[in-house]
Amino acid sequence: MRQIGRAITIEADVKKNEATAFWVVIHKTQAFELNCDCSSTKAFVTLGRKKINLLCEQALRTKPILDYQLVSPVTQDAKVLCQGANYRQHMIDSGMKPDAKQFNMFFTKSSASITSHKGHIKKPDTVQLLDYEIELCLILGKESNQSLEINQSNLADYVVGICIGNDVSARDVQIPQMQFHKGKSYRTFCPLGPYLVLLDEDEMHYLDKMELTLRVNGEQRQRDNTKNLVYKPAETLTEFSQIVNFNEGDVLMTGTPSGCALALPSPWLVTLTSLLPDSLKWRLFNKTQLKRRQYLQLGDQLELTIKSHDGHLDLGMQQHKVS
Repeated sequence: MRQIGRAITIEADVKKNEATAFWVVIHKTQAFELNCDCSSTKAFVTLGRKKINLLCEQALRTKPILDYQLVSPVTQDAKVLCQGANYRQHMIDSGMKPDAKQFNMFFTKSSASITSHKGHIKKPDTVQLLDYEIELCLILGKESNQSLEINQSNLADYVVGICIGNDVSARDVQIPQMQFHKGKSYRTFCPLGPYLVLLDEDEMHYLDKMELTLRVNGEQRQRDNTKNLVYKPAETLTEFSQIVNFNEGDVLMTGTPSGCALALPSPWLVTLTSLLPDSLKWRLFNKTQLKRRQYLQLGDQLELTIKSHDGHLDLGMQQHKVS
């Protein structure tokens, strides 16, 4: 396991210059610059585990750097692939039956929504129902332009690392307008990082052992373990490969646990309101959802962490303020 980051100098950020990002390895809270000229996550991942590990060993023999701050470890040339309703309890809370589910729910987010692990999530003026979704994200490590059969024996060929993601969502756009992509793709709606945690081949089993926790203003809102994923990474990537070409550095967001602000109506109420004109139906939806205090408001503070139960893998912490 390696905690890899992309960084810029603090001075460059303060001066609002076009800062050139560089790659670092984090060891015992210190950062060491890697000797590589990779301007994108794709270029970095293409180096391969062996080369990256060698660069890390060389960097750890140098002096740590001090004048830096981390930015997203995923660059905006990456595709952001997403799964919906993929934790058992989340499905149950949404009126679904996990054991009866026969297919993945797939969608995408715009790469323009990618932002750093720390700073601000910008709430658009037109959005009232702003929601959060902590997710374990897989960083893809192999290009493919054909349908694949991925299993535990070759999963490490396609997944090079993991990071924390927050699938921020404008529910009053996503649901009444029936636009997943738009409602989930406003700028700053996809915080990633702080680290790209590089996984060795013998660490793939940890994908099924990661603890996710999200807090808003110190209150725990989401907590679950990836052992409760309905569709695991290998079968998800197999299914996704039927409709998408993979590139190194692309991201797969694997779904969020229960505890989001969104509360879906009961099946009988959905049937009842389906008889109403759309304009009235969605006014009632927005009115009902606005009563829920869980939706994010200006000034709210979010903290997200993902780590393995035994402490071997730690993906760091995301911290954002809604502005």
